[in-house]
Amino acid sequence: MIAKLLIFAFLITDLILIVTIAVGDHTMLILQPHGMIANEQRQTMIIATLLMLTIVIPVLTMTFFVGWKYRAGNTNTKYTPDWDHNLKLQLTWWGILCFVVLILSIFNWKTAHQLDPYKPLAVTTKPITIQVVALRWKWLFIYPEQGIATVNFVEFPEKTPINFKLTADAPMNGFWIPQLGGQMYAMTGMITPLHLIADKTGEFPGSTAELSGAGFAGMRFIAKSVSQSDFDSWVDSVKQSPQQLTLETYNKLAQPSEDTPPTFYASTDENLYTTILMKFMAPSSNKSHLQNEATKNEMPGMQM
Repeated sequence: MIAKLLIFAFLITDLILIVTIAVGDHTMLILQPHGMIANEQRQTMIIATLLMLTIVIPVLTMTFFVGWKYRAGNTNTKYTPDWDHNLKLQLTWWGILCFVVLILSIFNWKTAHQLDPYKPLAVTTKPITIQVVALRWKWLFIYPEQGIATVNFVEFPEKTPINFKLTADAPMNGFWIPQLGGQMYAMTGMITPLHLIADKTGEFPGSTAELSGAGFAGMRFIAKSVSQSDFDSWVDSVKQSPQQLTLETYNKLAQPSEDTPPTFYASTDENLYTTILMKFMAPSSNKSHLQNEATKNEMPGMQM
């Protein structure tokens, strides 16, 4: 009796959660894509889920059917103790299962290569490069071409490929803008590329996807997509900021802090991003060579 009550309670709880998510104010950002990569990833998740449901739904249906038909109180059920050894039935359901798993494997393998985050986007528009540094507990964005930097705020033109270059000056973290694409890890001493694009203007919430300590919950940022003219105007306005991101300023910024508000820097030290990488390099005799390699755009994801 207690087991039945527990099962009933779990079913009611699941139903309440589903209804709350469906009709409440909560939004599933990964199902509201605003970029080419995010849209493809949503399609992949939907198709993969539907393929798996072709197995899950029949199994659950048969589970309830068998449990009800062969319940203790049903005395009219035919007793067939060897039914589970029926060769034809075994071949049927195992064959269907293997076929669905094969289709799912081929589909996932194909789409995983198509959506490879290391692969540049097949778009003719000139991309913009943004260097990302995961700190505790904030995000630093450096624009090497524009010579500016921001904290917990990143802006870029719509319909323009964004070449993010991720690294960390803190424990490993996960960089994630759900409405533009999947998360990618930022690690010390490494540069990990991530190629995204926004197909419209708007503000998209970004956050960390990796537990990283006390300030994890507040490690959020805004990713803003604007027109090219608005982006140029924004860059000009940032260059009027009184703050400059020198190495000394950066060292203070890198100290742990929580809920850091968006901050803007009119200029940055040359090769600051490379300097951050060099902090985790080994012997000084190799530093000049490594610095030259880093400046030349290292191989994607290569450990420095």
